Amino acid sequence: MKLKDEAFFKLIRSFLTIYLPKQKCCSVNTTKSYKETLNLLLDYLQTEKQIPLSQISFDHLNATTICSFLDWLQENRGCGVSTRNQRLAALKSFIKYTGVMDCTYVALYAELAKVPIKKEASKIVKFLSEKAMEILLQQPSAGSKCGMRDRFFMILMYDTAARCGEMLSLRIKDIQLQPKGSMVYLTGKGTKMRVVPMMDKTVEHYRHYLDQFHPHLTRDSDDYLFYTTIHGVKNQMSPDNVASFMKRYGELAKQSCPEIPDKVHPHQVRHTRAIHLYRGGMPMPLIAEFLGHADMSTSQIYAYADTEMKRAAIQKADQKSNLVVPAEQPIWVNDDEMIRKLYGLK
Repeated sequence: MKLKDEAFFKLIRSFLTIYLPKQKCCSVNTTKSYKETLNLLLDYLQTEKQIPLSQISFDHLNATTICSFLDWLQENRGCGVSTRNQRLAALKSFIKYTGVMDCTYVALYAELAKVPIKKEASKIVKFLSEKAMEILLQQPSAGSKCGMRDRFFMILMYDTAARCGEMLSLRIKDIQLQPKGSMVYLTGKGTKMRVVPMMDKTVEHYRHYLDQFHPHLTRDSDDYLFYTTIHGVKNQMSPDNVASFMKRYGELAKQSCPEIPDKVHPHQVRHTRAIHLYRGGMPMPLIAEFLGHADMSTSQIYAYADTEMKRAAIQKADQKSNLVVPAEQPIWVNDDEMIRKLYGLK
């Protein structure tokens, strides 16, 4: 098969196999996301624009086509605004790279710069109250091995405010128990590592968990902390497994606690921890560092004043001012004529 624009496909290959993983040291997930974006674009050009794969070239990467592609993602594939913007950022990164590799493509980047980032509606972060979180943690059966594992998973996730992927990639060696304070080494997005403290109560749960799931005689520090056993072989636990048991426990918890959200998901625990820390007075820069946010603006979603914080602030202000709001007087007081009008006598 003869390609119309062989340079186009060669630059895609070098972008995905050399530039992203080796020169920029992007994570496997980041590289995978960029690859998916380019594949989606090729699928769009083939199916919607009826352009054979061999005939696709840089000529098709104009602002009009890219805008249509992004609209297609939302309308036909059901992607949200954030996903749309991520795909656009990936395409701009690729085109910028092509301009560096070959100056004849610099104009393409200027063309793509015309495509704006779509404004996303601000979101209210859903989280669990302290009472709701406590009830959720009570749902796993303490008498079953899986129940103990699931409960400790949620306890550790809440204590560290870790992402689900960070939890699943934890190995035994990533938790350091020390007399002056235990800590967890989390590997986040872009393989960035951060160290977070581990509360004493969580350490107790951890020791008990190790005894049951990683007996001392067979313990290997390189083993995944959380795993599932299939046909006698230990495998890293999957995100689907976590989503499944958290959904199940959320439904059970809601039966006794109506304030539990209709659907409990892993990232909600991270949100919950961040909100609880914010309510407890932790400064936003520390919360950003604790969560592993490279840009502190990402953490600002936790900085809104929720209803309880507003109520407490108003009550505190009222107590300080000692203001007494006079009772509102009815309009007919001391007005006989008004009384007659109100009752249809005039």
